[in-house]
Amino acid sequence: MISTIDRGRIWIFVAIAYGISIVLALVIYLNGGIFVKFPFVLTPLAMALMMLLMFSPAIANIGTRVITREGWSNMLLRPNLRRGWPLYLAALFLPALATIVGGAIYYLLFPDRFDPSMTYGRETLGLVPVAGVTDVWMFLLTMTPFTIALSMLSLPLAFGEEFGWRAYLLPKLLPLGARKAVLLVGAIWAVWHWPFVFMGYEYWFNYWGAPVVGPLLWLVICVYFSTFLAWVTLRSGSVWPAALGHGVINALASLMVYFTRGEPEWLIGPTPVGIIGSLGYAALALLIFFTPRALAPIDTPPPPEPKVVQELAQRAGI
Repeated sequence: MISTIDRGRIWIFVAIAYGISIVLALVIYLNGGIFVKFPFVLTPLAMALMMLLMFSPAIANIGTRVITREGWSNMLLRPNLRRGWPLYLAALFLPALATIVGGAIYYLLFPDRFDPSMTYGRETLGLVPVAGVTDVWMFLLTMTPFTIALSMLSLPLAFGEEFGWRAYLLPKLLPLGARKAVLLVGAIWAVWHWPFVFMGYEYWFNYWGAPVVGPLLWLVICVYFSTFLAWVTLRSGSVWPAALGHGVINALASLMVYFTRGEPEWLIGPTPVGIIGSLGYAALALLIFFTPRALAPIDTPPPPEPKVVQELAQRAGI
């Protein structure tokens, strides 16, 4: 199986994507870093270059095809809505469920961190869309669909990543087996982020085990995300559900932070990049990972029936 892996194109793709990531990270680092104020206020330069960064996997996809004269087949650009629409719905709404479950587990384990009045959200994050809402459930029922709809604005950025990771690298690694391919894509994707994680992105600097634990945890988190995004890609035969899902994951990342009392524990929760806050995505990834054929490409034929079943079917005239 390993001999069928297109190593040359994989290395070229990874080299282009990583090269862009490293160069952009160096420019940001040499100009004062990512944040004006952690966690949500980025410098204008960092914001612009990190948006450019999200297109680097797409650039790597196209660049590899041009350099190696691979051609333009199997790009997974067809929407396949007729047979793939359930995956589009999953991409839009399962990230919300996973985010809320992970945050809820965090607050159940640390009830003193839960503030139903959402003081931190109002004073630090701002609740402009739902300024008059004070009930927790009403907030979630209002803010979640609003945020999902708002994520459509970032679809081009999410597509920039998914057109590389899930539409190009994932199919290239599938000869290893779907599960190994998903794990490898998640790990490669995580390390691609590492220059920015080391500059404080996701976890800042003052967490336990800094600066080692954050990047290692991010690797695990990316495997969770990668499993979900690979599932919607492979089962739909299209990159678009993954692009939608990626955008929703990003948009909803701070949803459960609104309820925190004091500064959030970024390494732990309640965001889906924390150890406990990620448990909703962990459960979703495990369910996908161990469900038979969940990661089989949509056009892959089912395994042959056992010989005994075939003989019984022949005798029955089926």
